[in-house]
Amino acid sequence: MSDDETMPWGRLPVIVIGAGLGGLTAALALARRGHAVMLFEQAAELGDVGAGITMYPNATRVLEHLGLGAALEAKGVLPESAGARHWKTGELLRLTPNGAASRERYGAPQYFIHRADLHAILVDAARAAGVVIQLGHTVRRFEETAEGVVAEFENGVRALGSALIGADGIRSQVRACLFGPDAPRFTGKVAWRGLVPMERLGAEHRFPTSCLWTGPDHAFLRYPVRGGSLMNYVAHSAQGAWAEESWKLHTPVAEVLDEFAGWDPAVLDVIRATPPELCFKWALFDRDPLPEWGRGRVTLLGDAAHPALPFLGQGAGMAIEDGMVLARCLTMEEDVPTALRRYERARMPRCHFVQLESRANGDRFFEPDPERRYADGSAQRAAEQEQALRYYDAATVDL
Repeated sequence: MSDDETMPWGRLPVIVIGAGLGGLTAALALARRGHAVMLFEQAAELGDVGAGITMYPNATRVLEHLGLGAALEAKGVLPESAGARHWKTGELLRLTPNGAASRERYGAPQYFIHRADLHAILVDAARAAGVVIQLGHTVRRFEETAEGVVAEFENGVRALGSALIGADGIRSQVRACLFGPDAPRFTGKVAWRGLVPMERLGAEHRFPTSCLWTGPDHAFLRYPVRGGSLMNYVAHSAQGAWAEESWKLHTPVAEVLDEFAGWDPAVLDVIRATPPELCFKWALFDRDPLPEWGRGRVTLLGDAAHPALPFLGQGAGMAIEDGMVLARCLTMEEDVPTALRRYERARMPRCHFVQLESRANGDRFFEPDPERRYADGSAQRAAEQEQALRYYDAATVDL
């Protein structure tokens, strides 16, 4: 396709900017409801970065509604138990059964899955449903016309659609075009993420299925992915520094070991076993909730609208829910702006709560006296609040 060429369609598609988990879910849900969808991604190749991700029942339920339950089951790990241990002694402070209990309680299972595996499932399903995915397209600007909304890309391509959905992440260009430039805020927290081949770890590292260690200014979480062949971990520090332009850096394993010196030997065993090429450092950025997500025929979705810190494990879940609710609203309403405002009203209270609660939970993670946290019940109260989020069904909730 040549520069300055406008993509023609006999029926105007919904334009989605960004092929992350939320953008792909929205595209798939829209296509399944009969909408033409054009998805634009700035990367030259599809492939999601990252390591493990927790799919809580509220997110899993959406993908089951979209017919992806068997694919999730094939690629995910069903956790049998979740636990918390003392950061220094390794004493088990809390143990919660999981497994089949998740479906019994919430109506859908919980999975641990490699983010790239989940991304590939969604890409395949979206393409099979007729979604056209265009790679190497970086959005520059958009404008509304009498016919619809036109997106303009850095390569000169112009695309006309009925609606434009900015699912282009925390540094969203669509968001900047809507509301002006506003850089995300570095929180002072950093995370190291690693993947360890399970054969490098002893049997003692398999129980509980997922385990969290919390201590002074640090936290460590590990759980299996890829059918249990890999142990994924994320190691947090509340006193990080970040002077790089990139938000993700390859980092030496020794740096993580030094950061967690004096911790439970089980934590150090996992870190020490990390292959050098599978250890990365991530900066944690945050934004305050927006009072509005869109205007006219344009709106935002996922991290572009409501980025959340990882301390509830619901960032991807909120984006996946967004995609389903957006598709329902665009199907229920003939007028596109009315449909998008309906979507925003339906989603904003829940997503803003998750944004703010994730921030607050991050502070709780770094409790200097974890025994007190579990003894006084604050951890249990926080857990109950998190669990309440998992009952939501984006495919049936009143809109």
